Amino acid sequence: MASSSNEAEARLARLLTYLDHDPKNASLLRDAAQAAMSARALDQAEALLARLCELGSLAPSDQDLAARLAIAQGNSGKAISILSPLMETHGQDPSLRFNLAWAFGMEERFDEALALLDEATIAASAPAAMLEVQLLHASGRYEDALKAAKANVERYPEHPGLLAAASTIAIDAEDMNFARACASGAAGHPDAETSLGTLALADDSPDAARAHFEAALARAPNSPRALVGRGLTALLTGDHKGASRDIERGAELFKDHIGSWIAAGWARLIAGEPQAARQHFEHALAIDPSFSESQGSLAVIAAMEGNVLEARKLGAIALRLDRNSFSGAFANALIIASEGDSQRAQSIIDRALHTPIEPGGKTIAHSLARYGLFA
Repeated sequence: MASSSNEAEARLARLLTYLDHDPKNASLLRDAAQAAMSARALDQAEALLARLCELGSLAPSDQDLAARLAIAQGNSGKAISILSPLMETHGQDPSLRFNLAWAFGMEERFDEALALLDEATIAASAPAAMLEVQLLHASGRYEDALKAAKANVERYPEHPGLLAAASTIAIDAEDMNFARACASGAAGHPDAETSLGTLALADDSPDAARAHFEAALARAPNSPRALVGRGLTALLTGDHKGASRDIERGAELFKDHIGSWIAAGWARLIAGEPQAARQHFEHALAIDPSFSESQGSLAVIAAMEGNVLEARKLGAIALRLDRNSFSGAFANALIIASEGDSQRAQSIIDRALHTPIEPGGKTIAHSLARYGLFA
């Protein structure tokens, strides 16, 4: 990748030298703008396109390049305004359709984006196939996303971005064999490394998990999945401060991933900070009041405070929503064991959270780690 970047920079420098001698050569300006994009010299690309525009109206391919530049700069609205008018005359151009779909996806206009990714567009490029999987996943259409992932991976079995995207939806759809195969095929890609870390954590291999999450974060420091994963790994190893920091940061980036907020709350609870935990549980409850673990986790807080009536009410709601609710059942057990004594409840929960609950030495923290990854 570094070599490719160096080559793009060298080509750009060479073309700029040619432009010094022929500054109004449209072909040179066009090639230099392309080279600047490849070298990620976005300001340079913008300046070159402006010079090209001064020579006359931009050709459709130049407008497509300008739209790609806007996308790279995070300006989806500008990209849409450039590409939308071209649909009337060049609506079958796969590059135009792909770039417009990408811009719509940036604005979470998923239906409009997916409508552009027809069979011809996906057949034209692996990035379009990757984008289809990502859009279906982001819109919550897990079954469709997994189906598209399997079909597109069969078509493009060696594209790292597609394999990484496929591994991510496979994790969320709990198709672990497919997730492992795809992530292994795209090792080094940050999303693939995150998937490998998630699988290692599910396999109770925290050292391997941490290595994968660190590799992912080295390439993508703000990856919410990798941050939550590294935080959950820290939770397993007793690093409460690191666990809270990473899980909370990941939850903030995820925004509405309930499992992350619940895991953030339990990380604080395990660290002996019930009020901070309550804030996270209440945030999860605001996202979706029908989610059992939000109600059950708040029931645990109420039981710890000796508020038996509130704990019983919330615990009952949690178990009504899901009879297998971990936190609802835990709250009820805590009520019975503590008999409403808040200090006794704190002592019980401290002991319970760190006592193995099944063969192999797994603690409640292990269960919470798995929950935070897959909820």
